[in-house]
Amino acid sequence: MEQFFTQAQKHLKRTAIISKGNSYTYSDLISQSGAVAQHLLQGRVDLNGARIAFLAPPSFEYTVLMWGIWRAGGIAVPLCEKHPLPSMQYVIDDTQAEALVYTQEFNEKLTPLSHKVKNFLAYEDIPSYPATFHLEIEKERSALILYTSGTTGNPKGVVTTHQNIEAQITSLTTSWEWSKEDHILNILPMHHVHGIINVLSCALWSGACCEFLPKFDSEKVFDSFNQGAINVFMAVPTIYYKLIAYWNELPDTKKDQISNSLNKFRLMVSGSAALPVSVLEAWKKISGHTLLERYGMTEMGMAISNSYNGKRIPGHIGLPLEGVTVRLVDEKNEIVTQGTQGEIQVKGPNIFKEYWNKPQATKDAFTEEGWFKTGDIAIFENHCYRILGRNSVDIIKSGGYKISALEIEEALRKHPAIKECGVVGVANEEWGELICASLIITENEIDFDAISDWLKESLPSYKIPRKYKILDDLPRNVMGKVTKNELKKLF
Repeated sequence: MEQFFTQAQKHLKRTAIISKGNSYTYSDLISQSGAVAQHLLQGRVDLNGARIAFLAPPSFEYTVLMWGIWRAGGIAVPLCEKHPLPSMQYVIDDTQAEALVYTQEFNEKLTPLSHKVKNFLAYEDIPSYPATFHLEIEKERSALILYTSGTTGNPKGVVTTHQNIEAQITSLTTSWEWSKEDHILNILPMHHVHGIINVLSCALWSGACCEFLPKFDSEKVFDSFNQGAINVFMAVPTIYYKLIAYWNELPDTKKDQISNSLNKFRLMVSGSAALPVSVLEAWKKISGHTLLERYGMTEMGMAISNSYNGKRIPGHIGLPLEGVTVRLVDEKNEIVTQGTQGEIQVKGPNIFKEYWNKPQATKDAFTEEGWFKTGDIAIFENHCYRILGRNSVDIIKSGGYKISALEIEEALRKHPAIKECGVVGVANEEWGELICASLIITENEIDFDAISDWLKESLPSYKIPRKYKILDDLPRNVMGKVTKNELKKLF
């Protein structure tokens, strides 16, 4: 946080945040976050790592609360506004949060949790008095707890330090050539590393402007682009898919206007889920940009990225970022030969400190040599990495083969009658796992046998799905990722 504050001092009069139609300078951010910090301290010198949970929409207020918690020496615990109350209670109970700070629109929703914390506080009730303190925060101190999706049990709190966050930010601002002239639109959930680090924190570190659009709306996103100020955009594949679908329905004059605006952008990034090549190609036709794909997760921020200036290969995630070391290993934890798939393991200053109050889970996440085990499977080819999927859900073990569900999905999406799809492996006595595909189709009905025959033109027979199911939509989490475990239950 200390370095954040130092960086902000260089840009006091520049616009830091645009939120709810209002513009706020770096001076405003420093002043308001100082007031929040002073109020949270309640006369103390230092919160000494007290956990402060907070809930605010993506906004200036959100930013002020996070910075204020950090400046007071606390650990920020952002809640997700889309989560049900029991999920929020779990986070508050698990972190033993001292305070719950919220913006007024969440008062009614959060009131049942007021007895869970010592201080239940509305942001609007915090006086805007000038801060009369300055607390130096050591970089080794814990700064942030973000919760994993909990697909294999209760969510785990991922603890990152100020040093981890600085490493995550500087690797991206250097690699993606951020500057104070940049202006980014933030439409991502703010309980996730994508929105917090890649977008908001990289912008503020650079003296750039972060504009918030609290709720995704294709028309409003394109209207914002057409204003001409925004030159950087980051989103998940689902958002690009929706923007493409909306653009396709517009009249030609409107399409041309949007494409002209997008052509002037400096950088467009896709992440948080595998980007279908079909979506990448469609967006390129619209915008003139090949989306920059990168790879990361809550426990490490970003670790691998395509080049900002160099060639980007569809379906590939590039090379390790500066300061990050990556290796691929087999099930015996031995390094695989080039061209062979293996689990991604990572070392670097970006790697998280621990899982909150879970020493065994923390130990299990690392090898004896200190490599973080991501659980993601990749292959090194064409001089860069390509993700094959998550070991537990995207790598299907069928008939003695290890099969990438993502590869089958990519093939299915090329069929003219298939709008979207999700492929999973379901336990089967004969095959080990049976390949099953859920389809969203553009027609009233579809011949599954014909689909299988069509797939044989591009895939070997052992990769052809054995079962199909038609859905109106795929189950997804708040980041737009398809929840494969929910898909499995349908079969």
